[in-house]
Amino acid sequence: MTSRNALEIVGGTPLAGDVQVNAAKNSALYLILASLLTDEPLVIEGVPRLSDVLIALEILEHVGVEVAWEGSDVRLHARELRATSAPYRLVSKMRASFVVMGALLARAGEARISMPGGCAFGPRPVDRHLKAFAALGVEVSDDNGDFVARRHGPLGGRVEFEAPTVGGTQNVLLATALGGRDVEIENAALEPEIADLADLLNHMGARIEGAGTPFIRVQGVERLGGGRFRPIPDRIEAGTFMLAAAATRGDVTLRGIRPEHLGAVRDRLAEAGVRFVDVARDAWRVDATGELSAVDVTAVEYPGVPTDLQAPFGAFLATVPGVSVVRDRVYPDRFTHVAELQRMGARLELAERTLVVRGGPLHGAEVHAADLRAGGALVVAALAAEGRTRVFGLESIDRGYERFAERLSGLGASVARLSSVDPSPVAEAVGVAADASAATVPAAG
Repeated sequence: MTSRNALEIVGGTPLAGDVQVNAAKNSALYLILASLLTDEPLVIEGVPRLSDVLIALEILEHVGVEVAWEGSDVRLHARELRATSAPYRLVSKMRASFVVMGALLARAGEARISMPGGCAFGPRPVDRHLKAFAALGVEVSDDNGDFVARRHGPLGGRVEFEAPTVGGTQNVLLATALGGRDVEIENAALEPEIADLADLLNHMGARIEGAGTPFIRVQGVERLGGGRFRPIPDRIEAGTFMLAAAATRGDVTLRGIRPEHLGAVRDRLAEAGVRFVDVARDAWRVDATGELSAVDVTAVEYPGVPTDLQAPFGAFLATVPGVSVVRDRVYPDRFTHVAELQRMGARLELAERTLVVRGGPLHGAEVHAADLRAGGALVVAALAAEGRTRVFGLESIDRGYERFAERLSGLGASVARLSSVDPSPVAEAVGVAADASAATVPAAG
């Protein structure tokens, strides 16, 4: 059965007003793992209450971390660990959970982690993580579907990734911040979330240089302390609001952003005719009330257009007259949203991992979000479409967008969150097929 929870959106109204961007989910997930590296309290401020975050906190509680919400802040205290394994029932829900391996290796010297799960748009194996650990002297084995890792002393040496990997880089940083030896990471991922984790670890007493560049050096220290830290703003959430404003031909001011993290998204939208005004150092006005034109978009590693915004970009371009081409160099099969957009009247052709978009009017329909960013794309399209859309698969959207309906309503959209609504037979069949795909396609970061 597909989920009976849905967002009901009556589209066609330009978004207008101000919206505050939340702290980055994709950073907070890894920052909270740093609590395992110290026996002192660590407070991460402004953490969004998303299902992915709640799963990560449940994993931490399983291994012995004391977790307490203080308003929007999370207080973490790993006085003593009572386990060095993460249960399959939790790890299978989220690919980011595999990075707990590095933190457990640093604190306890061993870890047992199941193959992680996550979104359903294609395989993302963890082999680069495991090769990196092996290069540092970690002994890794496979035991009945679990990866078992052990270190026999401080980790040291040189890791060279074949291709940049965000999760792999974060795993190595967490594994090597503690210890007495030096570690060099070559071809490290450049994403802002890497630098954010390094900033937190340095705040706790680590010695990490070069985060945000392809070459990172870690000088292991014997002890890390606690403290308070606030994650960077969520560039993916900000980009989704930018694309929603553009798709509805709205005029929205984003506050609390890091403009340097959104340059490629701004450039593509500006090329399409969206106007930007720098309202403040951390605020942009996104004005899409003028004439827009088609543009081509290719998702690549940072600082390019993020793969997490490839689907929402496609939804926006489906509303723009002309022909656009969308590609994804990071995850070339990330197109679970295409068939659902077609149900809304989008004229899309997907061939050889290239999406050709012929923009035009969209209409409401019942659709299903098979993964998180597909959900973001369907919401963007529904806001722009004429008529009523019901987006099922809310469990996917809830992984990355906090209070989405409420915040969109604050911008003038007609959005309601529905519970226990019966989808049409066609939507039910679509959801079952998507859920089956999610259950059978391995996914890890």
